[in-house]
Amino acid sequence: MKLVKWKRNVKKVGKLATYQELSLFLSGVERRAFKQAVYAVKDDHGALDIVQDAMLKLTEKYSDRPLDELPMLFQRILQNAINDYFRRNKVRSLWTTLLSALNSSDDESDPLETLDTRQSESPHEQLEKAQVVACIEAALESLPARQRQAFLLRYWEEMDVAETASVMGCSEGSVKTHCSRANHAIADYLKCRGIEL
Repeated sequence: MKLVKWKRNVKKVGKLATYQELSLFLSGVERRAFKQAVYAVKDDHGALDIVQDAMLKLTEKYSDRPLDELPMLFQRILQNAINDYFRRNKVRSLWTTLLSALNSSDDESDPLETLDTRQSESPHEQLEKAQVVACIEAALESLPARQRQAFLLRYWEEMDVAETASVMGCSEGSVKTHCSRANHAIADYLKCRGIEL
């Protein structure tokens, strides 16, 4: 009986990722992961650090996992890295606020986001696409963090409800609620700007 159960479990385990497969996986997710982090933290440098930390952690701790487990593991690590970024910044901002009374110079930076426009037939179409992408990015940025996270995991990373719930550490019902609210908010945002998708 135990031997049969063990054989079933062995069949469930997929093929372990090779170095090349791991490298291809990471190069395939890096741009989307970066955009996801930028939407969350609104800082290009912070987002880059988050993605690099997530990739290193995946490589160091989970490279011996099957290839089909890597997308879920990476998304979980990425979301945890984003949460850690906010925790660190909360502590840092507390100290910055306390020390700002001693220093009168303010160094606030507001990095501009760059749009990834793809080649199209005409400059007019390229401009139109860039404007729509900018509106969608603005709509995403206006969402509360959990709604944005659920929306990006479900529709950008194409995870199902159960996978998204696992990555976010919440129930499937919460994922559905967050996604529904995000969809309505984005649709309203775009409709107010004359964009029908």
